[in-house]
Amino acid sequence: MSRRDFIIAELGLSPLWVRRKPSDSHVDVPITPVSGHDARRAGAGPDRVAKILEMDWAQLKISASACTACALHKGRKQAVLGVGDTKAEWLLVGEAPGAEEDERGEPFVGQAGKLLDNMLASIALQRGKNVYIANIVKCRPPGNRTPEPVEAQACDAYLRRQFELIRPRLVIALGRVAAQNLLGIDATLASLRGRVHDYHGTPLIVTYHPAYLLRNLVDKAKSWEDLCFAVDTMAALKQQRLASP
Repeated sequence: MSRRDFIIAELGLSPLWVRRKPSDSHVDVPITPVSGHDARRAGAGPDRVAKILEMDWAQLKISASACTACALHKGRKQAVLGVGDTKAEWLLVGEAPGAEEDERGEPFVGQAGKLLDNMLASIALQRGKNVYIANIVKCRPPGNRTPEPVEAQACDAYLRRQFELIRPRLVIALGRVAAQNLLGIDATLASLRGRVHDYHGTPLIVTYHPAYLLRNLVDKAKSWEDLCFAVDTMAALKQQRLASP
């Protein structure tokens, strides 16, 4: 059986689209909601979430720019909602905006952005063409620190709505933080790579964050493996769709 046929078989057999290793005992679990107290702090009440989940793109941009649901808004210059093709088959999700992103209002600029563009080019993709790029949180954390759970929870509805509007065929989680938040699990990046996970009914693949690769050049080869796996998975999804009655 070829690798592509194996992926197709897994997509057909597993409702969670998880490719498991023989010794893997990991089980995907839903995201655990924050406590009522934390939800109030984060502005993650049901009314706010319901309104966001009904917004169009223009409304999302206005809402994110004016959002005060968590403390990150105090230090931002502008919210960074996302960029790209709003009907893309590929959705890439990173961690959070950095200093340059906060200045320019676009995710993945600077050296990390150039590397991401090169990674996309290596599999015949291009920013803005059949690709949409977003982050778990829309405002820059102070000092580019990792977003706190309550901050990620406050932004979750924005990402969910982006996902619903785009309807991508494949989601790529860039880095451990993005993967853990999207999958709702506490796991190492190494244990999540090389497998097809599920994000609200859509296949998801995990790879390294470009900023990490700039500091750890040796792992670029592993990132290339992940990109090849993503291409095979996308091809399998398209083949599966053509084969469906």
